[in-house]
Amino acid sequence: MKTVQDYFNQYRDYSMNEIEKRAEEINEEVDNNPNADVKEFNIEIEGLMKVKENILEKQDKSQEERSFNPITQMNFKEEVPTENIFDSKEYRSAFFKQMLGQELTNIEQRTFDTAMEKQKVEGRANNFNTATNSSAVLPTQTLNEVIKLAKKQGGLLAHVRSFNMPTKISIPIGTPHDKAQWHPEGKEVDAEVVETASVQFDGYEILKVFSISAKAHKMSIQAFESYVTEELTSCVMEAIADAVVNGDGIEKGTGLIEGIEWTEENTLDLNGEYVDFAKALAKLKRGYASNSKFAMSNATLYNFVYTIVDNNNRPIFIQDPRNESVGHILGKEVIIDDHIEDGVILLGDFNYMGVNISDGMMLEVSRESSFRSGLIDYRAMAIADTKPLVDEAFLKLTVPAVEEV
Repeated sequence: MKTVQDYFNQYRDYSMNEIEKRAEEINEEVDNNPNADVKEFNIEIEGLMKVKENILEKQDKSQEERSFNPITQMNFKEEVPTENIFDSKEYRSAFFKQMLGQELTNIEQRTFDTAMEKQKVEGRANNFNTATNSSAVLPTQTLNEVIKLAKKQGGLLAHVRSFNMPTKISIPIGTPHDKAQWHPEGKEVDAEVVETASVQFDGYEILKVFSISAKAHKMSIQAFESYVTEELTSCVMEAIADAVVNGDGIEKGTGLIEGIEWTEENTLDLNGEYVDFAKALAKLKRGYASNSKFAMSNATLYNFVYTIVDNNNRPIFIQDPRNESVGHILGKEVIIDDHIEDGVILLGDFNYMGVNISDGMMLEVSRESSFRSGLIDYRAMAIADTKPLVDEAFLKLTVPAVEEV
């Protein structure tokens, strides 16, 4: 039987990939062959590990030599990013390696540790109420990709105003004001008092747990990031998109339907005639009509609006095949959002509907379940809220009955 030193000598000229490949072959042999000599394989594995440690030690030493400047006699080491650490490439790489259980380089480990300390100082870990020490804030680039992908999927989420503000803080919101006036020379001009509204976002938790095979540690960073982005878009951002419309403010965000007090002043019953839409636009308060849009479900559009024509028998809804928008009604863009109840049309400037994700998103990993199931659990968390910013920016139009055509 060979010793650990014998195996070390046998594999010492192997590359890192060749060592990992041989280790996988041994694992497969042990799993599939009941007569395998496990004791001898353990000795071989230990020899492979010694070779791997030797390779890593040489790499670290080589890195230190390359960082030494013989002219200035100074040793320059890779420095941990001091500004926007969550937006750095070092943190992004370290984050996904940590989630996959892969080995971090020296600079990645130091960057990740620094980010964890910053996370504690900012109180993000306390806000998210994490249960393990394997939780970390999503890299800024990945979070931006999640939001970008969510907006590409359409709906009101792509048109509302996004915030990244602390909770329980009153935020002033500017409202449309009067235009500048012609000034007679020498005449005193009175200052205009700008009208403002304010909003205070609360912090509600959004959680989603998803599990993948323990083989995930073999995935590339790019593949795992793409997978996480898709998961967060389909679950966390979908929950926010629903709250934008239907949130009731009870342990969740407040939406347009429940968050605005609908009265005779801001509602209108439609009769199926094109003049109804002109009346709605005329009813919208000043300053909001110029950027207003119609939002409705797909069924409302094609079962009700699509068949309405004007006095010249021309359809009121004009499809727009050249741009990304669905189409227009009286020159106003139409947004399709199936979170809106059939028979309801929302009209307004959706810049005055707000979504706040205060602390970004956090991903937490747990490998406890893998003992019996072979799975790794990931828990995605976000602290978010939704609120209408200015009620007078919106109207609700009600269709008498949406009948299928």
